Amino acid sequence: MSSSTTQSTAADDQAPAARRAATDALSVDGVSSDEGHAALRASVRRLGELLGESLTRHEGPELLDLVERVRRLARRPDGGTELAALLSGVDDRTAIVLARAFTAYFQLANASEQLHRGLELSRQPTGGLPPTLERVAEGLRSGELDREHAAAVIGRLQLRPVFTAHPTESSRRSVLDLLLRITGIVEASEDPQQRPLDAERGRRRLAELVDLLWQTDELRVDRPRVVDEARSALHYLRTLTSDVLPDLVEDLQAGLAELGLQLPEDGRPLRFGSWVGGDRDGNPNVTPEVTMEVLALQHDAALDLLVRAVEELRTELAASTQVVGVSEELAASLETDRELLPEVHAERVRLNSQEPYRLKLSYIAARLEGTRARLHDQTPHAPGLDYADADELVAELRLLADSLRAHDGQLVADGAVARLLRVVHAVGFSLATLDVREHAGRHHAALAAVYDRLGELDRPYAQLERAERRALLSRELTGHRPLIGAAARNLTGTPAEVFRLFSTVRQALDRYGDDAVESYIVSMTQGIDDLLAVVVLAREVGLVDLADPADDAAGDVARIGFVPLFETVTELEAAEELLEGLLADPSYRRVVAARGDVQEIMLGYSDSSKDGGIAASRWQIHRAQRALRDVARRHGVVLRLFHGRGGSVGRGGGPTGEAILAQPYGSLDGPIKVTEQGEVISDKYVQPRLARHNLEVALSAVLEASTLHRTSALPRDVLDVWDAAMDVVAGTGQRAYRALVGDPALIPFFLAATPVEELGNLNIGSRPSRRPGGTGGLEDLRAIPWVFGWTQSRINVPGWFGVGSGLAAAREAGHGETLRHMYGSWNFFRSFVSNVQMTLAKTDLAIAGHYVEELVRPEDRGVFTTIREEHARTVEQVLWVTGQSELLESAPVLRRTLELRDAYLAPLHALQVSLLGRARAAGEDPAPVLRRALLLTINGIAAGMRNTG
Repeated sequence: MSSSTTQSTAADDQAPAARRAATDALSVDGVSSDEGHAALRASVRRLGELLGESLTRHEGPELLDLVERVRRLARRPDGGTELAALLSGVDDRTAIVLARAFTAYFQLANASEQLHRGLELSRQPTGGLPPTLERVAEGLRSGELDREHAAAVIGRLQLRPVFTAHPTESSRRSVLDLLLRITGIVEASEDPQQRPLDAERGRRRLAELVDLLWQTDELRVDRPRVVDEARSALHYLRTLTSDVLPDLVEDLQAGLAELGLQLPEDGRPLRFGSWVGGDRDGNPNVTPEVTMEVLALQHDAALDLLVRAVEELRTELAASTQVVGVSEELAASLETDRELLPEVHAERVRLNSQEPYRLKLSYIAARLEGTRARLHDQTPHAPGLDYADADELVAELRLLADSLRAHDGQLVADGAVARLLRVVHAVGFSLATLDVREHAGRHHAALAAVYDRLGELDRPYAQLERAERRALLSRELTGHRPLIGAAARNLTGTPAEVFRLFSTVRQALDRYGDDAVESYIVSMTQGIDDLLAVVVLAREVGLVDLADPADDAAGDVARIGFVPLFETVTELEAAEELLEGLLADPSYRRVVAARGDVQEIMLGYSDSSKDGGIAASRWQIHRAQRALRDVARRHGVVLRLFHGRGGSVGRGGGPTGEAILAQPYGSLDGPIKVTEQGEVISDKYVQPRLARHNLEVALSAVLEASTLHRTSALPRDVLDVWDAAMDVVAGTGQRAYRALVGDPALIPFFLAATPVEELGNLNIGSRPSRRPGGTGGLEDLRAIPWVFGWTQSRINVPGWFGVGSGLAAAREAGHGETLRHMYGSWNFFRSFVSNVQMTLAKTDLAIAGHYVEELVRPEDRGVFTTIREEHARTVEQVLWVTGQSELLESAPVLRRTLELRDAYLAPLHALQVSLLGRARAAGEDPAPVLRRALLLTINGIAAGMRNTG
């Protein structure tokens, strides 16, 4: 945007005045300090020019002059007073245009960065095995890893990204789609083989798309419905399934084969999960009807995708009996198909009479369409006309592949057919397995209504101690009586809703198959009774059936798994005892055995950080994983950890591969689940190249951690010293953080210094920002707005506060050199410090000070002094531990990128402060145009920070 940073060229000299102004005001000469990124700098500059031309057409050249004045004043150390005076004289409509101009720049810059990140990754030299497989090979050669164990781990290897609808994506789908089209044209234009005519056409198309971007409203008019969120998730799931998954799994399979290892034919190393339509904790919009509607959408999308894939394979597979033969089994199946689907035979036999593989694929496509129609119309399964489940489709594809292998078609069988089989194994008919989540208290409310109606207890169920409820529910599981039965018809309120939820899960599994819903997550799990309550309710609708020991022919049934979610520091500390008690309960242990001896545990990063600060959160999650690992081993159970990570560091964010490798040794044994939400989804998956890279890195980390990180690489006495140091860091950090959030002045300070109260008007999610039934305090505020608010005003408290006090205390206790050794040798600690360093680099207390001075009452500003002191302490301690003289010294490209972003964020912050002051002065109902201007600054800062919640 700066004329001082733009070098004139001959072309610029000949450009119209508006174009030269656009170049000066809206381009950036350098997104990184690496000269190798010249193409990125050029594309950002080019898009900035087009944006400037668009603004001139729509708003006139005066706007560009104003943009440049605001930008220059925001960057000047002494420009605050003059800038405030300038912005105070800007009317609301001009404020809207200003906010949109800076936001559009960030949107274009972000899209360009994503494109060139993907291009750079695709151009990296390849050859030989990927690094992770090289390490596995070395482990096999050295004897560190035995082949039998490696094969067992590979058999259960599974990375499952779980897409959530948590409201942290501030950009509309319409804007993201436009940006994707823009980067497609930019990529084509950088092809050195492009003809001049094509280049000129691309220039016109880019100008057209940038114009459309300016004309597209960044803000949602209405809050999205759950079904809208489901459609957004499906957009990514379809792309990942068709464009990324087949090749990624094929490459993994080929790499393992080079080591003499084999991915099982039905292996599912990559699967997808979803919470959209299943997460009802605090979201009254997720009803049973919505859950079924979302599942219907998912299955229709999956079957449509499979039909297209089968038809594409049919186009390729033109092998003729004039050249090759077919197996007797395939020939016999075609005769059966002819009888069952005569209309398909009549349509295709003339064209494909000597092309049996094409004919077979036509029958398969017809059955898939029949399955789609059956699920849509909710009619019974018709054998031979549709598929009861994906296993039937797999059987037909294997029949086809076996015939190819027996008749000189090995390459096709192991190529195109195998790729389709991998897709079917990974996504089935559902694309993603839906998780259900509900609050523990609601299950007890349902059981209270039932037990109190029965009158069997000596006092109301709600008055029972946890130990009493545990004993009661454990006994209930050993019996076979219908606890609720006909009484379900008389339930009302919460008990009725809970029972309907379990009935809906049963209905979903009966209609769509066991992949439709797999995990039932219990949030706020604090006792064993919280899990047993869910199992009892599931038994009442037939989801669990523990056979009578006297019946030798019967087996235990558990159609879903039950997952405790440990969310607060206190819950994490008690996780070991709770899992030990659960697995020691004979009835519950039978449930786990019926699930293949797999116990899933979910770890909550967001609320544990909000509860105790980032240091205590990360350390207690790490300690909990160790303890849970040991409990699972004692009971012969495979532990599947589900990491509930957000996008920001304050909610568990950071590089996924690093986070996986930073887990305690032995805690990862093949399967893992990780949430993907909001802006993280679009950042990681909107570009297929980036999607491939991100999934490959994460899957490689899972494989490496599961095979090579089984035992400690360090002696016990070293780990004990490190643990002691981290105990000091976490304990002191937690006390500092809780002193801050316990200060009565914090809430008024937070509400005044951040736009948290205005976030709800952004309409970026279906879930309310506060938990229902609360008192309006900090405990009722969800972790997302807690982080989002601090991020907007650049204070970022959740991502670093308390760490400086913790590190300083550890050094004072004599752990100084230990901390440096930990940073150099311990993945967990290095990842933790690196993420804190990133957040510190995004923190700007000079900008934050402007919010405080203009918006916070003098009597509430003392909190900011505490924040400043802890920030200075944390920067000092992080630099000491890392051995740097400035933050991100070892990552100069990233540091330069953040510095450049700051130059364009500063005007948006200044504008937001001005608009917040106006809006609050206007009372509870500011003018719509003022509210819109304010929301646009929130949206723009989120785009510039590339981070919300």
